[in-house]
Amino acid sequence: MKQKFIIGIDQSTQGTKAILFDEKGNLLHRTDRSHAQLIDERGWVEHDPEEIYRNTLLVVEELLGKSGVDREAVACVGISNQRETAMAWNRNTGKPVYNAIVWQCARGEEICRRIAVGAVRQKDNLSAAEDVRQRTGLKLSPYFSAAKLAWIMEHVEGAAGLAARGELCCGTMDSYLIYRLTKGKEFRTDYSNASRTQLFHIRDLKWDETLCGIFGIPMACLPEVTDSDGYFGMTDFEGILPAEVPIHGVMGDSHGALFGQGCLTRGMMKTTYGTGSSIMMNIGEQPIFSDLGIVTSLAWKTGGRVQYVLEGNINYTGAVITWMKDQVGLLKHAAESEELANTANPADRTYLVPAFSGLGAPYWRSDVSAAFVGMSRTTGRAEMVKAGLCSIAYQIADIVALMKEAAGIGEVELRVDGGPTKNSFLMQFQSDILDSRIRVPGVEELSGLGAAYAAGLGAGIYDESLFGRLPSIQYAPAMNPAERNEKLKGWKAAVEMVLKP
Repeated sequence: MKQKFIIGIDQSTQGTKAILFDEKGNLLHRTDRSHAQLIDERGWVEHDPEEIYRNTLLVVEELLGKSGVDREAVACVGISNQRETAMAWNRNTGKPVYNAIVWQCARGEEICRRIAVGAVRQKDNLSAAEDVRQRTGLKLSPYFSAAKLAWIMEHVEGAAGLAARGELCCGTMDSYLIYRLTKGKEFRTDYSNASRTQLFHIRDLKWDETLCGIFGIPMACLPEVTDSDGYFGMTDFEGILPAEVPIHGVMGDSHGALFGQGCLTRGMMKTTYGTGSSIMMNIGEQPIFSDLGIVTSLAWKTGGRVQYVLEGNINYTGAVITWMKDQVGLLKHAAESEELANTANPADRTYLVPAFSGLGAPYWRSDVSAAFVGMSRTTGRAEMVKAGLCSIAYQIADIVALMKEAAGIGEVELRVDGGPTKNSFLMQFQSDILDSRIRVPGVEELSGLGAAYAAGLGAGIYDESLFGRLPSIQYAPAMNPAERNEKLKGWKAAVEMVLKP
């Protein structure tokens, strides 16, 4: 019997990867290409969707060329994608009407402020912001897709007219890639991505007419919502494959990582260390709504069954390392950060609060700026780099503590993924400051792996026995409680300084 292969595509903030898996779930090959980060003086962040689509085709071609596998043996495709990044395109031509507006971009802040002063259910004395939260599980924020799409409707010439005529598609990157890869035959997204748009009712499990009205997005512009392990259409990657194969699994990148880590039951947690970070806790089949600054989303819908998560999103984690390297010149290369942090003066009390585009969960303040706090005359390069690395761990610790409280769960193990998890200083400090075990899998590509696993399960190639096979490195806490408490107290004081008006 001919062996079957699965392609996972991970379309992330920094680039696009293609990953090849065999029928046992083993990762065989990976290829990737970066794309331009279009950032202006206002801090607005965009991507060129056409570049991303070209790169998607290129990485698949390179993957198959380098691996040498029989292209006829490719059985299906899974896609993971950067979430909340939103765009609109002409339904007839497939051409974007504007660049993709990246999740980091806060240009929709004024739209959210305008919405927040309204009251759409006055009979319940419920503010518009609270109405949005109760329907979506998400705090009204320009972070999510709805305000970005509303900005396109209001500011991009011709967009509103196309929408009125039913000729505009509004979606996240997964729906755009599916549309292009299926030659415009399919306009779909999955439940995980839909739940992050702020247009989807997470209990009714459908696009919400009230929400679409609040943001001015016609429901006809939105994609069909499909099970995360469902059928999304057929593609041959514009002739790269000899015949079309099904796209059979789609998840937002953080959901894909949660799935790939095998966090399939209540109380299991993961953190993705990417440009930013998504901290997720699986809370099972019923949503929990928290007033603690964390949000509720759908984890996925697989096997016809939904699961929910608590989630906290941080704007700058891995991007802190990039900033220290590219903008400040503290590092020659990212790997140097571990060595420098280990040589830093342990008595130094410098903190970095990396609010370069505001602070995400649990503060949700897009109006504050980054700062080094507590520097002394002896603070030098190594101490600043250490503060940068530690800022990543502190932000994550804030979220984990709140999730444990909201869900009523005590001890947790944190499963982690992403490039910065190679940094042993960061991982040990994360374990110490959380007072929890950290598990780092032996592969980096958890988002793409999760989507490929979902595709393989949906196509009947895999079964759930493949979870738990990944080798891992574990870190255990070694810091004494007094030192941990002192460091956390200093971090909270630094954050308060940044948050002051």
